[in-house]
Amino acid sequence: MEKIIIGIHGLANKPKKQVLTKYWKDSIAEGLLKNCKAKPVLKYHMVYWADLLYKNQLHNDINFNFDKLYNNEPYIEAKRGALKEHKDGLRDQLIKFAGQVTGKTIDVLHNPLGMEKLAEWVLGRVLKDLAFYYDTSRKIADRSKPPKTVVARKVLMDALKQKLLKHKGKQIMLIAHSMGSIIAYDVLRRIGRSHPSFEIAEFITIGSPLGLSHVKANIFNETDYEEKKKRVRTPSIVQNWANYADRKDPVAFDAHLEDDYAPNKNGVKVKDDRVLNDYQIKKPGGRIEENHHKSYGYLRTPEISRHINTFFE
Repeated sequence: MEKIIIGIHGLANKPKKQVLTKYWKDSIAEGLLKNCKAKPVLKYHMVYWADLLYKNQLHNDINFNFDKLYNNEPYIEAKRGALKEHKDGLRDQLIKFAGQVTGKTIDVLHNPLGMEKLAEWVLGRVLKDLAFYYDTSRKIADRSKPPKTVVARKVLMDALKQKLLKHKGKQIMLIAHSMGSIIAYDVLRRIGRSHPSFEIAEFITIGSPLGLSHVKANIFNETDYEEKKKRVRTPSIVQNWANYADRKDPVAFDAHLEDDYAPNKNGVKVKDDRVLNDYQIKKPGGRIEENHHKSYGYLRTPEISRHINTFFE
């Protein structure tokens, strides 16, 4: 059976589709080569939606690096020896233990520090696309010709749904970054109801905000579960779900989804794994900053490289 990767990007404006597609492919290929010494032939498809929310995409013309649409975060290869595996420390062990004992990791370890409020602030001020996504009064033009004005959330979900259904019958690895993981989760639940025989072999979420309280509340309030006492759970068509997060990633604030999402009817439960995403960005003037949320950094971590390599073996 043919194996393919379908990726869906996250928040904010992006470079044009062909550029972002190349950056993702380059990131995955770099990780496979450096971490696994592998060069598999990847069949990769990008689900792109930045053009639906932004009139003009980011550009890479150095002559206009002063333009607010200049892409100052292009894909850059990691330095030799920079890709390192995450080793669980005491903090990670405590969080995992608290989740196992109480099932409420976020409440036990984060709320006393006011961290949940910080996460909500990040969502409100920085992740504006997410607020837009949940606002059912927001309508945007879709890609039909002539375009129709449709609720924004439906347009974004349709972009992924159409791509997935087009590849029915293949072994699909769906990699969803940031807000793309919320769109993916919503779409997978809906496909599970309309096409119950459809299967997603591997669902990989990276830098995901699916653990945040109001995101889970939105999902739960929209469910048609027979027993409302049940938690939100793994979409029924998913055969394996792995959630990867860097603990310094502010978007993946509650990176432990295992205690939040119950198994699906087949017993498939999300598995959390910490990674080190130390993607570096060269700012004007030569200053170097780390972006722990960047998709390119996630895609080349040793843990995700091994996951992808195993899938294609």
